[in-house]
Amino acid sequence: MELRQIQYFVAVAEELHFGRAAERLNIGQPAVSQQIRRLERELGADLFDRSRRNIQLTPVGRELLAEGQEILRAVDAFSAKARKAVARESDTFRLGISSALGTRLDYFLDALPRNGSRIRFEFQTLGVQERLEELRSGALDAAFIRGVESVPGLKLLTLWYDPLMVALPAAHPLAEKAALDLHDLADIPLRIADRGQNSVLYDSVLFACREAGFEPLIGPPFTGLQDTLAEIGAGSAGWTLVYPTAVSAVTSRRVAIRKLARFPITMRMSLAVRPDGDQQWTSTLSEACSRVRLQVAEENSVILGELP
Repeated sequence: MELRQIQYFVAVAEELHFGRAAERLNIGQPAVSQQIRRLERELGADLFDRSRRNIQLTPVGRELLAEGQEILRAVDAFSAKARKAVARESDTFRLGISSALGTRLDYFLDALPRNGSRIRFEFQTLGVQERLEELRSGALDAAFIRGVESVPGLKLLTLWYDPLMVALPAAHPLAEKAALDLHDLADIPLRIADRGQNSVLYDSVLFACREAGFEPLIGPPFTGLQDTLAEIGAGSAGWTLVYPTAVSAVTSRRVAIRKLARFPITMRMSLAVRPDGDQQWTSTLSEACSRVRLQVAEENSVILGELP
């Protein structure tokens, strides 16, 4: 039995006319009649009553029509899903990122299954709000978002958690401690980007300080990590926060990096996606995020273990 025989049978059964069925199938009527006869021989039963002027389905034909239609619907669904999968694999995947991902972006890309995929990645470095707006509008397919627990209208897949570390002058008495209590820093000016530049980080740090029982002293303007670290190393009173990925870039012996033992500040990095997106692809992204999360956890553990 061939699929085309089922197609021909359903077409004739729905039209109740060999000629109209042949036109619908865009083939010659003799070919339709021949395949229907062949199918009837294989089944050992007539599907059509040809003894009248207008053909009719036999009882067997009526019983098999619904099954034939269901088979054709399943074939159509299979074909549509295959086309969608091929289109997805050959599409451009537009990803909104921040400028400080470093090797973490490599981890994410490495975690995605290849399997001959023809996805072309397109990266757009945008501010947080721009990333969210572009994702909601469909201009982006996903976006890296740091430090938030939920975003209305979007789904967040956890990529990793980063424990922030303190950078302070190596000559400061607190640098003698292997780990700091956040409250230890209450009397030292905090160097941090203002809220307009990075509201998520600013709010997270101030919330943690208040939970630790103090209102931080906001120091001189944060002029970028390297400049701020250089000023701290040169003796400017102050402390700032460093992500684990930036620890290796702190090479000055005048700057000490210390972890926070109490009231740690942990920033979550997530991959934001639209909840109405392709569920199979979302599942693939979720699995990739899980692999990245384990890899980053191991990496952060090594970094923390290497600190004095």
